[in-house]
Amino acid sequence: MRNRQNGALLFGVLVALAVIVLDQLSKLWIFNHFAPGESVAVTPFFNLVLVFNPGAAFSFLADHTGWQRWFFSVIALSISGWILWQLRSAKPGTGFSVALALIMGGALGNLVDRLWLGMVIDFIDVHAGGWHWPAFNVADSAVCVGAVLYVLCQSKSNQD
Repeated sequence: MRNRQNGALLFGVLVALAVIVLDQLSKLWIFNHFAPGESVAVTPFFNLVLVFNPGAAFSFLADHTGWQRWFFSVIALSISGWILWQLRSAKPGTGFSVALALIMGGALGNLVDRLWLGMVIDFIDVHAGGWHWPAFNVADSAVCVGAVLYVLCQSKSNQD
């Protein structure tokens, strides 16, 4: 049992670290090569753009005075602590442990931005027919994929 706990924790931490590193490297590249608001078309439906988001998803609470920086930081740390606790009972390499690790890596990737800049760097702009999805980043993508995988794993375990 102890080896399984250690294996799941190690696996989760390694996946989360991979997400954080990929997220931070991509943000650093955008930050160093783009001016704020600058946009470069990559495909007819995808642009790279440098935007700063002081809020959460879809700029939730972005127009507030700065308290949200610490609020979202505490949430990221709390969720990451809960995930580390959950990983103790997970099997390494399962969909459940991957889901948790992706969510933790994404939360901590955006936390780095909040602590460094007070806001999150977003740079992926997907659009169609003049409609633009709110810009996002690698960490946001990891949280979304992890959340979907988590729900799928939970519904599968409830069917057993």
